[in-house]
Amino acid sequence: MGSNMKKITKLDTASQIAIRDCMGAKKTEKILIITDEIKREIGLSLYENALRLGHYALLVEMKSGKVNGEEPPEEVAELMQKFDVVFCPTAKSLTHTNARRAASAKGVRIATFPGITKDVMIRGMNADYKKIAALSIKLKNILEKGSFIKVTSPTGTDISFSIEGRTAYASKGLFHAKGESGNLPTGETYLAPVEGTANGVFVVDGSMAGLGLIKNANIRIEVENGYATKITGGAIATKLRKQLDAVGKDARNIAEFGIGTNDSAKLSGVLLEDEKVMGTIHIALGNNVSMGGNVNVPIHLDGVVKKPTVWLDDKLLMKDGKLLV
Repeated sequence: MGSNMKKITKLDTASQIAIRDCMGAKKTEKILIITDEIKREIGLSLYENALRLGHYALLVEMKSGKVNGEEPPEEVAELMQKFDVVFCPTAKSLTHTNARRAASAKGVRIATFPGITKDVMIRGMNADYKKIAALSIKLKNILEKGSFIKVTSPTGTDISFSIEGRTAYASKGLFHAKGESGNLPTGETYLAPVEGTANGVFVVDGSMAGLGLIKNANIRIEVENGYATKITGGAIATKLRKQLDAVGKDARNIAEFGIGTNDSAKLSGVLLEDEKVMGTIHIALGNNVSMGGNVNVPIHLDGVVKKPTVWLDDKLLMKDGKLLV
């Protein structure tokens, strides 16, 4: 039976939306899919559907990395620059890597799917990306007019930082222009707080990158002058400390503040989806050069905060998880 006879599955549909709608891939464009042994099923689906849509496509599988933000092999980094569109469904994120940035600089459009699962792919890709894009861009414009953010939450978050002069990024799920990149599924607006300005506490009660849903003990992260100084709260906090300590002090840099804008996403333990959930914010530690900061370390870990209240300067932007824009 020819491959054309196969019944189109929900995963196929999700892959086709990614290729055709989100990346706006034209028939003549060459597509590269980089995957690993853990996310092979998603990689293969993107590859088969790229072929089904008439593209020249190549599927490359590498051994999965150890942490988010680790560089792929040199050969893979070089390949990324030779295609029009690149998809990265991998266990660990390639978003904040020099390989991804170098390919983007050459004009390649790139979608990263760190930690993607079949469920997240199907649920997240069947969202209304026009609506998500509109809200994400609206938030970007609002954030860029402000200079100071304060966040509180019912579980004890109370942190503030400067965003003066920082560019905000709308991860809108439509990467049609040369060099555009971002996550799929998506829906967030984010920026890098000014280094050294964050002070207070943030309590991760949703999920933590690479460590999953927060079930028993929340992670309490105390922040002084832009660095996480004390991290407490159960087994996940211990694991987080170990990951950060393996990299060094800059791994504790307050790297990102983001707001979820995807109303189809739900907390699943897969950070790729969790940080996009409407009604949450996330704060990341580590690398911020991908978003205009100056800390370049091979780690980037986000923590999701539920039901946040967010002030931008003296205006209430979000109240108990409800956006007021």
